[in-house]
Amino acid sequence: MKGLIMKKKVFLWITLGVMMLTSCNSNDDEGVATIEIPGITFDGDKDCCSAEEALQVYKFIQTVKIQSDLSTVVDDQYNVFAYVKGGEFHAGYNELYFVATKKKNGNYVKDFVIDGVNPVMLMTKMNMQHSTPAAATAVSFNDDYPAVKRAWVSFIMPTSDAGSWTLDYKVKILGAEGTVSEKAITVNELPSGQSWVKSFKIDNDTYYLTLVTPTDWKTGNNTLKAYVSKKGSEATVAYPLATEKFTIDIDPRMPDMGHHTSPDNTPLTLQADGSYQGTINLTMTGLWRIHLTVKNAQGQVVAGGDDLSDGYSSLFWDVTL
Repeated sequence: MKGLIMKKKVFLWITLGVMMLTSCNSNDDEGVATIEIPGITFDGDKDCCSAEEALQVYKFIQTVKIQSDLSTVVDDQYNVFAYVKGGEFHAGYNELYFVATKKKNGNYVKDFVIDGVNPVMLMTKMNMQHSTPAAATAVSFNDDYPAVKRAWVSFIMPTSDAGSWTLDYKVKILGAEGTVSEKAITVNELPSGQSWVKSFKIDNDTYYLTLVTPTDWKTGNNTLKAYVSKKGSEATVAYPLATEKFTIDIDPRMPDMGHHTSPDNTPLTLQADGSYQGTINLTMTGLWRIHLTVKNAQGQVVAGGDDLSDGYSSLFWDVTL
């Protein structure tokens, strides 16, 4: 009997924690809830999260902002919510998160599929369309968040008078299917002097180098992560990761400080998850220009490594620490 009472107390504590978190979310302004979050009924539904898992999801969505225009309802049974850090898209790398709930109990569904993520830009003056590098299929965020799926998009240019962006995706939840089509999104410019996605050509093929989350860096050694994507034959389909294997040498310099460099940098090499990773040592705050030299599997230079008038590569990322 004592054991049963203790179990009830533990369950009650977790449930109260979840209820407290539902009273506000990442869309609150100055502590006042602007979007109502429904309560959760933990009814033992095997397709849904446990109380502990639901609590983790609630904690995570406090760190992101909902994208109402990209959220949807599937088969009148499930809600699908889309989230972005900071609430806005910007040129370069962006992470897009998805969460699904059952309408009958408000709980999170662990098993659902998001694919066909496809951003498209309409170039109004040129009357043509193109996509951009992206992960077309969202995957589980990590082991702690089985009910959160993550995709990414690297916008090669911001929204402007010259062109506007839309985004599509497909969702499958426990036999039900839904589609979000041609939802207009705004892609903001990066701050002046920042450049996080660059392209290069090999013969007739166009590749894109996307720098991942440089705003998370600190003074000293940092893991440098990037993706190499390849434009396909259909310009309006999201550009997938390149299948070729490269090595990317880096040479970080500070243009405003006499182009001095830093020690202990290592090249970016291909990882099991499809990304490229190396290390970069940023010895002080300020503007850093990361010069790039791309080599193929045979070690031949295929992009960058050329000399501008200042003696450095014309292929580079610009970041500010």
